[in-house]
Amino acid sequence: MTGLETRQAAGFTTVDRAGVLVVTVDRPPANALSRPVIRDLAILFAELGEMREAPPVVLTGQGERFFCAGGDIRELEGAAQEELDARMREFHALLVAMDRYPRPVIGAINGHCVGGGMEIALFADTVLAVQGARFGFPEINHGLLPADKGIQRATRLLGARAARNLLLSGELFDVERALEIGLVDVLADPAELVDAAVASARLAGAKAPVLYGALKRSLNDPDDARDETSLQRTLASAADYFDDPVARGLRDSWNGSRSRGGKG
Repeated sequence: MTGLETRQAAGFTTVDRAGVLVVTVDRPPANALSRPVIRDLAILFAELGEMREAPPVVLTGQGERFFCAGGDIRELEGAAQEELDARMREFHALLVAMDRYPRPVIGAINGHCVGGGMEIALFADTVLAVQGARFGFPEINHGLLPADKGIQRATRLLGARAARNLLLSGELFDVERALEIGLVDVLADPAELVDAAVASARLAGAKAPVLYGALKRSLNDPDDARDETSLQRTLASAADYFDDPVARGLRDSWNGSRSRGGKG
């Protein structure tokens, strides 16, 4: 992408709202992240970040039930270890690109925001959510793990005790709890969610870009060596659980229950 054109990509759309780019994940029924979506979102944020006048971004999901259900676990069926490694590298690259994006990123959480979706939300500067939104890191119950960079972000933003509880339990929680722990900043009406997020992005985008970007760098403290260590941790953990019989059984069970429930 070289500008703020409106476009339909494989699994997400981008729309220019008078200088605010609204990115909508659109993979029904649950807006799960396929490898192409992960890769293209990482490229999008990296390329936008290189623009002389990078735009404020609003990130949301299509529909009323799901912001993002995380990674598309069906892609792991029959996959080789190399494919899992590539997927984890691409998701890590997305989180790094969001972490280093110099302009406002506003999360507009329109429904369930779990797993990789919650990791993405943690890299937004401000998060708005609707009353019915649900959050959590259910990976431990489904034979998977979050990316290490997402784990570290959760610990920094939510606090060590809250992050530990959420990650080790795998339990989902409601928007009131999300407000309580600082994951969500504003409760929004569903009909007004995206408009409110665009207004928030525009307000933040009116700040001097050089100052806003400098503050984000200080707050996020990006570091190449630390990011590489985080990636290697993610890959090592994935190698451990990929062929583990218990973890594989959890993934198979989860895939089966989703298929029986008609969720693909």
